Amino acid sequence: MLLPFHNESETEAGCDEAGRGCLAGPVFAAAVILPVDFSHPFLNDSKQLTENQRLELRPIIEREALAWSVVSLSPSEIDQLNILWASVEGMHRAVRQLKLTPTSLLIDGNRFKPYPGIPHHCMVKGDGRFMSIAAASILAKTYRDEYMETLAVHYPQYGWEKNKGYPTAEHREAIRQHGPTSEHRRSFRLLPIGEQAQLF
Repeated sequence: MLLPFHNESETEAGCDEAGRGCLAGPVFAAAVILPVDFSHPFLNDSKQLTENQRLELRPIIEREALAWSVVSLSPSEIDQLNILWASVEGMHRAVRQLKLTPTSLLIDGNRFKPYPGIPHHCMVKGDGRFMSIAAASILAKTYRDEYMETLAVHYPQYGWEKNKGYPTAEHREAIRQHGPTSEHRRSFRLLPIGEQAQLF
């Protein structure tokens, strides 16, 4: 069962990202401040939910949250910063866009760069432990999936409407046959080392 807060006396923003392990597309990050009495029967880590459950929860979170925001960082930004720090930068930007300033940040994972003026707590597997992080994971995931489905219309050969840019066998075979696009992350290993050298 998810916890509603880490410290009830704080205004906590849960932060999470989606798309870190993908070969293509942006990484999305979200920050969510929920009321302390928020509840929903199937709120959970987005990876534990069906697509329909995530899509059902998204408007509920957006309507009932005290504040929420979602941002994305492009493949070129990911290549410049590396995926870990691009994810952290995304969370910083998401916090910065909140209409309500939190007094504490709950970060999914074990690495973060301090946000100016707001203490943070890194929570390993936090999206399965705290409601606000789970809510952030759902927003980041649904917005990213939607974006990748839109991209798939322009790049139909890569199957992004299904794989969302993750390194499936079909996605890698499409890269092998058609080469990478401007949406692929050049700092990632798109193909085995010998083949990767021939891509760029």
